[in-house]
Amino acid sequence: MKVAIIMGSDSDWKVLKVAVDTLKNFGVEVEVVVASAHRTPKKVHDFVKNSSAQVFIAAAGMAAHLAGVVASLTTKPVIGVPINSEPFKGLDSLLSTVQMPGGVPVATMAVNGAKNAALFAVEILALQDDSLAKKLISYREQIAAEIDIKNKKIQQEVLL
Repeated sequence: MKVAIIMGSDSDWKVLKVAVDTLKNFGVEVEVVVASAHRTPKKVHDFVKNSSAQVFIAAAGMAAHLAGVVASLTTKPVIGVPINSEPFKGLDSLLSTVQMPGGVPVATMAVNGAKNAALFAVEILALQDDSLAKKLISYREQIAAEIDIKNKKIQQEVLL
C-alpha cells in the first residue's frame, strides 16, 4: 500500500515531514515529490497519472490549488493540507483547498494538519487491510493512555 505526498514547494517539507514519519510508523510506503500546480503543471499531471499510490496527500500554501488539480486527475482519494503562509496565516490556503466544486471532492485537513492527513490516509487504507486496522486501534489506545497519564499528573498537582 502506498501514499503519495505532493507538496507545492520545498518550504512545505517542514510541515509534511510529520506525515511521512507517521505513515512510516504504520508501515505504509510513502512517495514524496515537490510539484507545483501553477509552476510545474505537467510534472503534477505526469506524477499523478503514473503513480501507483492508493491515496494522495497534496499540500500547498497561498492559492492552494494543488489538491484540487490532483483530484481532477484521479478518482483515488485526495487529502488536502493547506499550509500556513503569509499574509493570511493559511486562511487563503484553507479556502482554496476546502471550496471544491461538487463532483471533485478533496478531504481537507486543518491548516498545517499533515499528521491528521497521514492518519486519515491510514484509515482509508485500513478499510482493506486488517493488520493496518489493528495498528490503528493500537495507536488510538496508546494516545488515550497518554492522556490518562497526563490527567493523573494534573490530578496529583491539584491535591498538593
